[in-house]
Amino acid sequence: MTLIRILPEKIASQIAAGEVIERPASIVKELMDNSIDSGAESIFVKIEKGGKQLIRVIDTGCGMTKDDLLLCLERHATSKISDLKDLFSIETLGFRGEALPSICAVAELEITSRVTDQLIGHRLKAWGGRLKSIDEAGAPAGTTVEVRKLFFNTPVRKKFLRSDKTETDQVVDVFSRIALPFTNIHFRLDAGENTILNLASSENETNRLAALFGRHLAASLIKTEEKGEGYTIRAYLSPPEQSRMKGDRVLLYVNQRNIRDRLLFHAVMEGYGQRLMKGRYPQTVIFIEMDPFLVDVNVHPTKQEVRFHQPHVIHRALSAVVDRVLKPSFPVGDENMAAPRYEAQGQASVFSDHRIMSEPAHDYLRVPPSEMVLREEPGAGEIQILGQLRDTYLICRVKDGLLMVDQHAAHERIIYETLKKAFGDAKIERQAFLIPPKLEFSLKEARLIDRRRDELLMLGLEIEPFGGGTIILRSVPSILVKADWEPFFRDLVPLLEEESEVKSEKAMDRLLTVMACHGAIRAGQRLSGQEMAALLRQLETMDMPTHCPHGRPVFKKFSFYEIEKMFKRVV
Repeated sequence: MTLIRILPEKIASQIAAGEVIERPASIVKELMDNSIDSGAESIFVKIEKGGKQLIRVIDTGCGMTKDDLLLCLERHATSKISDLKDLFSIETLGFRGEALPSICAVAELEITSRVTDQLIGHRLKAWGGRLKSIDEAGAPAGTTVEVRKLFFNTPVRKKFLRSDKTETDQVVDVFSRIALPFTNIHFRLDAGENTILNLASSENETNRLAALFGRHLAASLIKTEEKGEGYTIRAYLSPPEQSRMKGDRVLLYVNQRNIRDRLLFHAVMEGYGQRLMKGRYPQTVIFIEMDPFLVDVNVHPTKQEVRFHQPHVIHRALSAVVDRVLKPSFPVGDENMAAPRYEAQGQASVFSDHRIMSEPAHDYLRVPPSEMVLREEPGAGEIQILGQLRDTYLICRVKDGLLMVDQHAAHERIIYETLKKAFGDAKIERQAFLIPPKLEFSLKEARLIDRRRDELLMLGLEIEPFGGGTIILRSVPSILVKADWEPFFRDLVPLLEEESEVKSEKAMDRLLTVMACHGAIRAGQRLSGQEMAALLRQLETMDMPTHCPHGRPVFKKFSFYEIEKMFKRVV
């Protein structure tokens, strides 16, 4: 008796389904791909309970005959390719012939379809990989696919599905990514009785971007196009200041297929280069059109991985495009840099030729010395503010040298510890807006913020849904009232996605760090003498005044010995 045997068809189908169908969003993707390939002018998707109970996709495409319906459930049955050479020049989204058989293997499936030139359509019913019936039925031209009771016969797979809201968010994300490049098609997504997205057909890609990601972001995107040998790159690039802490908004398309590709992602990040801080990611949409012969999409059953015939060429071209487009918005060379400003306010600058050795006109600030600053000088108690350097660093004189304070890092530490103490005491003071600002997000982000409303209120952020992807900010912590709220929420949303609840110490620390960063005074912000004095007074009362919440040092001390050694006065 041989040890090797051929698996039964039922088991083989479920194994194949495990590669293609991971969750309801996978089914939505495969069915939308088929609808787009059919030439549909409108595609309507409806889900119930996150797609676990029902997924319905209705299109106005070419439809299927009775014979086509019977064949579509056979594994590797497809209308997209007919011979080997077609496999190396794929121009459709689907081509493997695995989606419908895989769906049928793990769910109840019903397909109703009519071709345009026939009066009667047909309805096919199947489940668990078996055909149950096929009958004549009245139907509009096009195809309707209904999938019910997903994973009813594979309870282990069903157990690993997430909550209805989480699965709905996954469907929204997949739906948005697929719909973005096909602006000529009308898309609609319903969840239960609610319409989540309704994207009318349009000749303008910016309209589709605005509907999915918000008007403000769409308006700020920089569009560019470049043609090379065998490829065309169209890119919508966000300015570096629109960056976020998560890389999920780097959307990549090859021949209108949404892909996940490390090579292209690396090229985008390399193009942005040092314009982004560490841990920050841009919001960009990259469309690459190229000869299908130069790219292999037959890499993985999900068809989201590709291989390029000349990967180094595409990488170099994309990186260069991004770098070139962003370069004009940044000064290059000293001649474009603003001259340093020394604020006089009726006083001579402490750096002027005749005042170097004289007492500066700034007020003296007498505060108890920080142990971290003057621990080696027990009796020293005087800090004298000399002024600001580049409106970013406070220059101070202490008993045995100079102290340089990063004003942003110092204020970050103050806000962080103030909020943390207030949060622990459940006494975060809020201030209401006289005219509440309206903030726009993608629909997925707006739904997430709405779900976490109660937790955000614990942090002093009172929000209210306004419809679609818009929320109203009613009140905020008093200490953060001057923050720029759109960048703040761009950084907050990825943390809300990653952290299941605010109450955990790790989650609270991360959220308060983001709040402190956006609420702190910025580098380049000019301060009066009184403001500088108040900042140092508050810093002195902090539990850890030496570092900001991100771990950057707040100040640097230069002793007179170090200064004299630097100028070769001592050996």
